Amino acid sequence: MQANASALRATSVEGRYHLLVDSITDYAIYLLDPTGHISSWNAGARRFKGYTEEEILGEHFSRFYTPEDQEAGIPARALLTAETEGRFEAEGWRVRKDGHRFWAHVVIDAIRDVSGGLVGFAKITRDLSERKIAEEALKRSEEQFRLLVQGVTDYAIYMLDPEGNVTSWNPGAQRIKGYAPEEIIGEHFSRFYTEDDRVAGLPGIALATAAREGRFEKEGWRLRKDGSRFWATVIIDAIHGQDGNLIGFAKVTRDITEKRQAQQALERAQQELFQSQKMEAVGQLTGGVAHDFNNLLTAVLGSLEIARKKVAGHPDVADLIDNAILGAKRGASLTQRLLAFSRKQDLKLETLNLPDLVRGMSDMLQRSIGPEVEISTTFPLSLPLVKSDPNQLESALLNLVVNARDAMASGGTITISARRTPVGSGQIEDLPGGDYVCLSVKDEGEGMDAETLEKATTPFFTTKGVGKGTGLGLPMIQGLMAQSGGRLTLRSTKGAGTTAELWLPAANEVAAPAPQGEEPAAAAVRPLTVLAVDDDGLVLMNTVLMLEDLGHMTMQAESGAQALDLLEEGTLPDVVITDHSMPHMTGAELSRHLSALHPGLPVILATGYTELPNGDDPGLPRLPKPFSQGQLNEALAKIVG
Repeated sequence: MQANASALRATSVEGRYHLLVDSITDYAIYLLDPTGHISSWNAGARRFKGYTEEEILGEHFSRFYTPEDQEAGIPARALLTAETEGRFEAEGWRVRKDGHRFWAHVVIDAIRDVSGGLVGFAKITRDLSERKIAEEALKRSEEQFRLLVQGVTDYAIYMLDPEGNVTSWNPGAQRIKGYAPEEIIGEHFSRFYTEDDRVAGLPGIALATAAREGRFEKEGWRLRKDGSRFWATVIIDAIHGQDGNLIGFAKVTRDITEKRQAQQALERAQQELFQSQKMEAVGQLTGGVAHDFNNLLTAVLGSLEIARKKVAGHPDVADLIDNAILGAKRGASLTQRLLAFSRKQDLKLETLNLPDLVRGMSDMLQRSIGPEVEISTTFPLSLPLVKSDPNQLESALLNLVVNARDAMASGGTITISARRTPVGSGQIEDLPGGDYVCLSVKDEGEGMDAETLEKATTPFFTTKGVGKGTGLGLPMIQGLMAQSGGRLTLRSTKGAGTTAELWLPAANEVAAPAPQGEEPAAAAVRPLTVLAVDDDGLVLMNTVLMLEDLGHMTMQAESGAQALDLLEEGTLPDVVITDHSMPHMTGAELSRHLSALHPGLPVILATGYTELPNGDDPGLPRLPKPFSQGQLNEALAKIVG
């Protein structure tokens, strides 16, 4: 080691310089004479360019340049610049001995003697191919990214500066938002937000969140250039420089209005399905309750009618029984409405004149609402007839009037009116296009808010307080309108009253004349032997009492199997009256057994259902529950001729 150091010190300055230059391999360091011919060559030059000293000394340095650069005179221009300015520096492609190119950084310094005369040039070349390749790759990547961003039209992709001003704009942004680049670049991105969002400071919150957390993501309404709204999903990413400082934001916006509408449509469909299933369950429950109530009313009405006959000479008692019969008949009307609501009873559609129907109810309506409320009616001189069930429609109108009265705690006026209105397809939800008569009931009450209005026709929903309403009135009316081919609509605003509208299809018929007086009584029936079958003991006893009071002999059975056993004993009745909804064997099934065993034996089916719950309809004569003694006598008269 000490010997080497001594040898280096003993070497001349020029010798040490040559040792230094020759030991450098990362740079090509060599000398040129004033004309550009090579006069020295180091190890780095050999490694970069591939020439040995013997091959290159005395050659002109222009051979390292590409043919294009040689033709353009760049080598001579480089020497001239170094000579006149003292230094030339540039980057460019150079050529190795084997013909391959490399990217080089070149410095040429003029060398002068003490008198200032040019004695040559010092040339230093560095191979920057790897850096150049990396830069080219980065450039290609940036170009590809630019082309990608510019090619995207389904997303608005643009940049913001740290203050939120737009600094770039892609075609997707132009398509979605409607602004051309020259219209929007430099403008603040808050113009895309609604007025409410701007007042709430949402644009600033979005940027602050992105700057603090690195990202902001949200959905909401945004504005296009034309002022229209669209539902957008927005992502804002913060962009930081190498020093960590915030240099701006990348913002991606997608128009998902159609997706949101599809999702909402799906949710509505699911809600409608749920509502349909709920209504089906309510209908089944209501139908079952109404059936059981019908049985009770059958026993009550029958017993009251028999009792009424026996107290004919006692007016005071007779009046009480008449009131009880009236109450029972109202209960029967309620069960009919319940069955209509649950679709367990068909409507008796008739052609009706609405003004006549309303006038015929005027006294009952006024008595129902009391003196504090006035009823006003308005009808045009000419109004088409409609088709509906008159009893059900009267009940619906009475229900609406009572609801209107309850909505006006301090009194007021209820207006009942009707008008003919052609309806286009889709104009009113769930109502086919056609010619309709709209019967409306309008009050001056407190009205309903949007949430209450939406729930108004939901079964068992009521605003009248505990014990003051069943919540079935409007659903029953809705069921009546649906079965009549019409629609119930409600219009209400909080503090401005409510209008209920019954849309009924106009009928192209003439109304049948109203019956005058009471219906003629059925003809007397010869004494018969009647087998009464019912699993409800009260109904069975009541049926037997009414039959015996009419002069008939009776046989009794509490089930279909018991009835068949009774007939096997040999006694054959003239007529069988059977309930339908019995366990183990229904009335329809009993009828089939009787038809096989005793062809020609008349059977009457007693039921509150027009359409039997299990869909089994044997086509038998019906006796509707609850039935009176007169209806029972009429059914017997028809079946025995």
